[in-house]
Amino acid sequence: MSTASYSNSSGDEANKKAEAQNEESSHLLETNETNGAKYGSRQAVKIVKANATESANASPQDQENLLGNMVHTSTENKSRTLPQYVAALAAAGGAFAAGTLLGWTSPSEKEITDGDAYSFDVNDEQFSWVGAFMTLGAAVVCIPIGFLINFIGRKWTMLLLVLPFVLGWALLIWAQNVVMMYIARFILGIAGGAFCVTAPMYTGEISQKDIRGTLGSFFQLMITIGILFVYGVGSGLNVFWMSIVCGLLPIIFGIIFFFMPESPTYLVSKNRSEAAIKSIQWLRGKEYDYAPEMEELHQIDREIREQEVNIWAALTRPVTIKAMSISLGLMFFQQVSGINAVIFYSAGIFTAAKTGINESMSTILIGVMQVVATFVSTLVVDKLGRRILLLASGIVMALSTTAIGVYFFLKDQDEAQVENLGWLPVTSLCVFIIMFSIGFGPVPWLMMGELFATDIKGFAGSIAGTTNWVLAFIITKTFKNLTDGLGTGGTFWLFAGLTVVGIVFVFFIVPETKGKSLNEIQQELAGNRSVVEQSNGVQSKK
Repeated sequence: MSTASYSNSSGDEANKKAEAQNEESSHLLETNETNGAKYGSRQAVKIVKANATESANASPQDQENLLGNMVHTSTENKSRTLPQYVAALAAAGGAFAAGTLLGWTSPSEKEITDGDAYSFDVNDEQFSWVGAFMTLGAAVVCIPIGFLINFIGRKWTMLLLVLPFVLGWALLIWAQNVVMMYIARFILGIAGGAFCVTAPMYTGEISQKDIRGTLGSFFQLMITIGILFVYGVGSGLNVFWMSIVCGLLPIIFGIIFFFMPESPTYLVSKNRSEAAIKSIQWLRGKEYDYAPEMEELHQIDREIREQEVNIWAALTRPVTIKAMSISLGLMFFQQVSGINAVIFYSAGIFTAAKTGINESMSTILIGVMQVVATFVSTLVVDKLGRRILLLASGIVMALSTTAIGVYFFLKDQDEAQVENLGWLPVTSLCVFIIMFSIGFGPVPWLMMGELFATDIKGFAGSIAGTTNWVLAFIITKTFKNLTDGLGTGGTFWLFAGLTVVGIVFVFFIVPETKGKSLNEIQQELAGNRSVVEQSNGVQSKK
């Protein structure tokens, strides 16, 4: 009797212990599923599920061993984000240098056209081509740079771009005639345009998905800081010394970026697994369990190799066509929003409104607004998402350009009508620049680095970059013709109408990429929403 009672009691205790261990297994499964989803690893989730199944069927002693291994995996899979911020900022140093060449024309125009900067004369029409040749250089380089990115890697492509940057500034500083200025700006455009393709791609590949939006926004942020920097330097230095300062920036970038790691995605594609592991450990920390991420990178690489096709076949894949349509659409609506026209008229708007702010100070004020708004975008893009920023940005931009159009339409009818309306274009201008810098400025470049598969990313991203720069050139050079034909008010209303079309495009076509791994984005574009929803469901358990 006593023996039977003891045996039953022992059995009850064993059962309770087994139930407790099974419950712990279930909890660890949920925790590790969350970890697998956080880093975008489907393999990690599969491995953990297998371990949990094995644990449920194992003896108590084996369960303890398995649970110990799983606890070790869960606690050791710690990822640091600071190195990723450092690498993304270092890459964005090239965008800072590109921003200086974009902003250079504004503070230098008066001194150059007045004949005080060079030993030769430059008229207004020639100076307009000095500005335009930069966009042509950027448009020409975007497609070739896509091949170079895949051949020598993201890191070495960006380091190589230091050479045309320095050469272009040297030719511009010591130009002997207008043709030398054209060549210099064309070469500088090559360097700047190449960065616009390479830097977003590099940042997208080194970042964890939960901070990828913030890091991707660094590119546009550093461009605006570069523009503001050259505005500030130009207000205190002449064209020669301003150009010298700008020419030193790419060299500083090259020295800093030399110490950054190569993209793990690129290294895996070149069968350099050991280098890829070192890169991941540099970016995530030594305590980070790199195995699930490496497994996913290898799996994606295997899938690409198994389906390896030529460039044309890759471009005509349904998922690539969809990604290309979205990226090109965002680039198109970014440029036709009227951003160049608004900036072109900014100094005149401040003067006409009798604000007392001179031309130099007005450009600096605009630069400050761009930097602050873009910085705000980096803080909220991973919280609010890409779509909400694009939609809010587009709606307010359309209203702003409509208001500016009303002001100029009334002014063309009778200037006396707008004597007390100087506040309208100034307010609309400021609001437009702020909202552009929050949404349609940074997000198209950010999403360019997210939408394309690895095997086509370089070439497809190059097409998107080329489209952007070609549109920038066309709109810049045809803006005067538009104002002559439609009037200034009509031209701004045209931009407003096109922005409304852009809002509709974003609402119905553009997907949300916030919180999704690059692989999950490809699955969603391919129509496999169940994979993405399953991953999001795992995250929601947390």
